[in-house]
Amino acid sequence: MGWDALSLVDAVDERPPIERRAVVRDGFYETQARAVIERVPETAGIAQSWALSPYRGCAHACRGCGARSGHRRLGLDAGRDFDTRVVVKANAVSRLRAELARWGGEPLAVGVSGDCYQPAERVYTLMPGLIAALGEAAVPFTVYTRSPLVLRDAALLAEAGAQVAVSIAFVDERIRRAVEPGAGGAQSRLELVSALVEAGVDCRVLMAPVLPLLSDAADQLAATVRRIAGAGARGVEPVVLRLPPGTREWYLGWLAEAHPHLVARYEELYDRAGLPSPGYEQRITGQIAQLCQVYGLPCGAPPPPVRRPRFPQLSLV
Repeated sequence: MGWDALSLVDAVDERPPIERRAVVRDGFYETQARAVIERVPETAGIAQSWALSPYRGCAHACRGCGARSGHRRLGLDAGRDFDTRVVVKANAVSRLRAELARWGGEPLAVGVSGDCYQPAERVYTLMPGLIAALGEAAVPFTVYTRSPLVLRDAALLAEAGAQVAVSIAFVDERIRRAVEPGAGGAQSRLELVSALVEAGVDCRVLMAPVLPLLSDAADQLAATVRRIAGAGARGVEPVVLRLPPGTREWYLGWLAEAHPHLVARYEELYDRAGLPSPGYEQRITGQIAQLCQVYGLPCGAPPPPVRRPRFPQLSLV
């Protein structure tokens, strides 16, 4: 077959780009990544500017997940495909080691494009190798997760000096079932926080996303912060829901079905980039800060972990 014929075959292949590049194994799209450290979108609302994500897409199916638009670049949709077609960077450990060899030491977020302890991790077990590489390079990092599977690596995370941020935005189970259908309930995540702290892990709560007009009432915020404090978290980092392109369509589509009377208010509250009104955001984060003060919890983005020497200094004899 000549080159022209090959080009013609490729041209009529209407499969999404990811399906042409990936190997489908155990229901996952297995790929070989060219890079694993990437910029965190400005709309994310977290402290780190750079992220490492071994998985893209997430079985937790959180309607407000800000990473949904990444699936569009793969030829998939930002809605149901993001929830069910998870992409695995099978070479993540080797790529990370190569990139860390020339990394400047900036803190990294782990698990931004998809929970790094979602069900795919049970199959691929990438996190122990990633934690080891980050620990050996003495790069400060924070793991973002909703999953109890992180307890499997608690000793590794403590040894590496990692921070873990468990996402608990509200404690109302009815809201959780509607907007985080694939994730565990708030009580199980609160117990996870306690278990991580007991295991010696620096564990905070990412109180995100706070949902306007659904989980932002004063009594809801107070109940959430009170239970976070009771779990022994080291601090709270509040983030109001972001609606960047991809996430916006999926979330507002659900809102139109479940709470149609709120759609117009959301349209007024969010700008084109998907950021909430500064006045609204400041009011909500201010309320949470006051509650944290009552319960003795640090509030806001934490200081990055202290970067340890890559090679321990030898003591003089």
